[in-house]
Amino acid sequence: MDLTLWQYQFRIIMLGDSTVGKSSLLKRYTEDLFLESLNQTVGVDFYVHFVEVEPEVRVKLQFWDTAGQERFRSVTRSYYRNSVGGLLVFDITNLASFNHIKEWHAEVCERVRPHRVLFVLVGHKSDQEAQGERVVSREEAQRLAAQLGVSYVEASAKTGHGVTQAFELLAQQIYQGLLSGEIQLQEGWDGVKCTSPQALQLHRDSVAQPSPAPLKKKCCG
Repeated sequence: MDLTLWQYQFRIIMLGDSTVGKSSLLKRYTEDLFLESLNQTVGVDFYVHFVEVEPEVRVKLQFWDTAGQERFRSVTRSYYRNSVGGLLVFDITNLASFNHIKEWHAEVCERVRPHRVLFVLVGHKSDQEAQGERVVSREEAQRLAAQLGVSYVEASAKTGHGVTQAFELLAQQIYQGLLSGEIQLQEGWDGVKCTSPQALQLHRDSVAQPSPAPLKKKCCG
């Protein structure tokens, strides 16, 4: 893929408590690497990855990896408004990180108005289930996802399981939101950038047009 060519840019913010593994997930997705020890994020780090959401439609995903510690929240909050997507990450072995997801979700939704952010809930460190360390069940997480109206994916940066699915599910949801008009390009908002708004409108129009009714076959007498 020619990394200099892209039709859209989506800004996505990583959300969740400190130590849930947001940076590890990004490292696995963008570089296919897993490090047992990563320095804690201070403020905000940036990652970039390119993906095709459909043939010949390339998206530049720009990730903002936020620090989960309370002392950095005033910094990270300033990045919410220019995000179109968010990964809500908790650690399946850490009940407090799961219980705080609603707070992260509510805080972002409050601060991005009148814009809209699409979310995916990610239960991280799924590899720990085999060691019996799981404290948040899949069913509990799915119930929370249903309450928030978001999709749920379990993932492990260590094994790579579910990582690509989580990120690219969110990218697809944003793209489909663009096509449906649920997400609109707006001047002064950097959540989505488009190199050809005219092409986007043509694509929207083609998607919106109903399929022609099938021709009725004449009966033979």
